[in-house]
This record gives sequence, C-alpha cells and structure tokens, in this order.
Amino acid sequence: MKKLTGTGVALVTPFLENGELDIPSLRKLVRHVSQPGGVDFLVALGTTAESVTLESAEQDEVIRTIMDENAGKLPVVIGCGGNNTTKVISQMKYLTSTYHPDGFLSVCPYYNKPTQEGLYLHFKAIAQAATIPIILYNVPARTSSNLLPATANRIAKEFPQYVAVKEASGSVEQCMEIVAGKPATLDLLSGDDALTMPIIAIGGKGVISVAANALPLEFSAISRLMLEGKLEAAKNMHYRIFNLMNLNFREGNPAGIKAMLSVLGICGRTVRLPLAAASDALRDEMKKSLADAGIASLIPS
Repeated sequence: MKKLTGTGVALVTPFLENGELDIPSLRKLVRHVSQPGGVDFLVALGTTAESVTLESAEQDEVIRTIMDENAGKLPVVIGCGGNNTTKVISQMKYLTSTYHPDGFLSVCPYYNKPTQEGLYLHFKAIAQAATIPIILYNVPARTSSNLLPATANRIAKEFPQYVAVKEASGSVEQCMEIVAGKPATLDLLSGDDALTMPIIAIGGKGVISVAANALPLEFSAISRLMLEGKLEAAKNMHYRIFNLMNLNFREGNPAGIKAMLSVLGICGRTVRLPLAAASDALRDEMKKSLADAGIASLIPS
C-alpha cells in the first residue's frame, strides 16, 4: 500500500472555451505538479475537479488521462462519494476493477443531512465493500454535515480501510480531537491550504491542496518542511505564498485556482455552470502577487 501523506493535489479539470474537456492541458497539469520536488500524490475527481458537472464518460476520460500521464510515478486517489450509499458502493467497485487506483477520497453525504449514526452506517457500508484504502473527507461548508471527531475515530478504529481523514471543517480544535483519539492506522490531512502548517504541527501528516495545482514546489515545501520539523523554513514559505492561497478562494473554488493556472499558462480559466469564471481583476491581482512572491519566472511573456 502506497502512503497517502505529504502533499496531495486536488487536480482541476481543464476545459476549452466551448466547455469541452481540455485533455492536452490536463496532461500538462499532471506533468507540472509531478515535477521533482512537487506533490506526493494525485487526487482525481474531487470537488476542485468539478466532478459533479462531468458526465460518466468524461469522468472516465479524466481518470484515464491522469493515469496514463502519471504512468505509475505517484499514487493516484479517486474521489468517490455522494449521498446515495448504494450508488457510491457500485461506483467504487467499478473504479477499483477498471482503474486500480491507490485509494479513494469519500466525502460525507451532502443534502440529506444524516445524523452521526447515519454517517457511521454510510461509511461502514462502504468499508465492507471496499478493497483498497479510503480517505474520509469532512467538509461541512459544502455538505451541511459535520463528521465529528468521535465518529471519525469510531469509523477508523472499526474499519482500517480508512487510512486518513481530510479535515476541512476549519476547526483546529476539531483536528486536535481527532489526533487525540485516533487509532495509529489513521492519518490526519489538512483540507484547508492556509491551515496546513498548524494542522501538521498538532499531529497531521499532510494536506490535500488546491494551491498545489499552480504552486506544487512551493506548497509541497511547506508540508515537507513541517514534517521534517523545520518550522522556520516552513513559516517563511507559508508567508511567501499566503496571499496567493487566499486569492484562490476569493471568487470560489475552482474558479480562483483556474485563474492562477491561466496566468501560469497551464490551462484556461473556463468553469462549468453553475460556476462562473474568475474576473479579470482577480487574474490581474494574481499575476502581481505571483511576481511579488518571486514566481514571475513561471509567468508566460
């Protein structure tokens, strides 16, 4: 089993201006984040990938492209979650047999607003059908359902298929409660770029990052340095790109990160409805902030 720690990148799905998949840009993105010193693992079809707007055939094409371009160099995790437990299990079985990923990222059910017992039973059913590692994904701002530390740890203790939890509640205290009560088999991963440093400091093992799409070397350095105990160097890098992290979310995700990727010449900033592309003003501010951070050399002339 490949270790899913350090920096994972929640890959965007590039689109052409007509809304079709931009496969050459997706290949370019995989190469960009996978360069030496870059990310430690890839995450396909997460929230940042606009996976809910992709047709089934498009999801397959995205996975095939990432797998082909990656060519086994880095572990690949596929997003597979939802609010229909039976459907999630069916999809997980299909993805396992078809693509043989290194793991799944499974988000808490959204819209249904299950109780903690409902969340437990949902992830229990998934675990009983799974044959590869799974990362729990808690993001209450999107799901309206908060997987509490006691429930996350209960799930992990009973079902060792759950090797990590991506925590995007925004609560460092909640993260500390997970670390305090988790089994040794469960790792804590930050789900918020700006909280990567404090979450690793309290016992986390990495991050699944949005910013690493554009800044794989710089962002990966933060988690790598923190895991090595080099706080001062990690802090310096954190504040060097701190404004860029925040700019990514000013007009929503993934509109922001796609705008930054467009500045860097990696892909366009097209998103699918109901999302709207980031403004010219934000893109201009990103270009200035990249230059201020000393990353101007990446910007196409």
